[in-house]
Amino acid sequence: MAAHISVIVLLIINIGLVWLLMATPLGRRTVRLRVTFRAEAERVWGAVSPHGASADWHHSVLTSRVLPGAENRVQQTYTHLDRHGQPIVRTFEITEKTAHAYEARVVDDTAVDASFWKDFRERRRIEEDSDVVHLTIEQTDRYRGIAFLIFRFVALRREVKALHQWLETGTSKPVRAGFEHPLVQCALALLSTLLLWPFFGLTSDGLMLSALLTLVIVLHELGHMAAYRAFGHKTVRMIFVPLLGGIAIGGRPYNSLFEVATCALMGAGMSAFVIPVGIALHEAGGEGVLAFVPRQSVLVFLLILGAFNLLNLLPMNRFDGGQVLRQVFRSRTSLTAGSFLLTLVILAVGWRIGLSSQALLAGLAVFALLSLMGQGGVKPRHRLDEMTGGQRIVSALGLYSAVALHGYAIIYATDRLFS
Repeated sequence: MAAHISVIVLLIINIGLVWLLMATPLGRRTVRLRVTFRAEAERVWGAVSPHGASADWHHSVLTSRVLPGAENRVQQTYTHLDRHGQPIVRTFEITEKTAHAYEARVVDDTAVDASFWKDFRERRRIEEDSDVVHLTIEQTDRYRGIAFLIFRFVALRREVKALHQWLETGTSKPVRAGFEHPLVQCALALLSTLLLWPFFGLTSDGLMLSALLTLVIVLHELGHMAAYRAFGHKTVRMIFVPLLGGIAIGGRPYNSLFEVATCALMGAGMSAFVIPVGIALHEAGGEGVLAFVPRQSVLVFLLILGAFNLLNLLPMNRFDGGQVLRQVFRSRTSLTAGSFLLTLVILAVGWRIGLSSQALLAGLAVFALLSLMGQGGVKPRHRLDEMTGGQRIVSALGLYSAVALHGYAIIYATDRLFS
């Protein structure tokens, strides 16, 4: 019973964190940053003003120009790439301007739909104080979840740090965030393992379970990263979030529905290739050259691997399974049928390993609650390329094959662990 309570508490914590990060209705919020520079006011203003002579000072800005015939509109081209691998172009409209202050909004973006920017406003002003200059930056937008709010603040901090560098050296270079450094991510993975440990019991077995869960999460995210690479993303990275797991991030927006489906599926898809290897290790464990392989540990690993990925393939909006289903089944009727079949298979696995009907219904209720968080995401400027018939078949077969393999891993492990 104590183990069940720990799992329930962990699940509640995870659901709460997901809701806080991704779905909390925050309304309109303003991110504000005030910094001080020892530099000439005109030089700072020339950099931060869209009309300034040095408006393209930042390393991510390729060009910045005032549009002909529209003095209040500035078009900037960035090093960041759109879905076709071309530089993103964004147009700002200056709505208010004084000597050393302005307010602007985004009126056009080649990467995302205009609705993404409808509530966004940015204000910048500088104030001279003896031999120093104070720069105040404010960005107002409507937020759902604190994750993007945090991202905006971090992005502003990076920009200010780069501006300090440009004012001192005349050049701006990318500033690698310490948070994204591989060693920091390894430390966060270790921290996550330690935070999970109490939920499995503060014993050596509990530590093994939390470590195996962390390993499963890493394998899952490596699958997403491999898919991004296969589709030509020049940069990919993984951000480890203690307790919640990891997030794989590509280097550009998606280009096609097939890319969305494949990148979502490959988290569980790559892990599926580990299942036959794990079963073979268990069967051969304790014999010959594999005498060192602890057979019980292999079963526990298979159970955690199967359970984590099977839950991730549930047809919920925030889960990989829901992402794949929405790309494969484009009509409401077919999506409902595909989701029902997927849920039925997962419920069958739960019934096969002996979960009670009450537990299965409670699980369904929890994940139905998660689905109410909405699809979210950023709407692209143009519709993504549609799937061909062959791509739909491949994606659907891949999804249901992954479900079947991870379901079998759970059944195989539980039959031998608890028989």
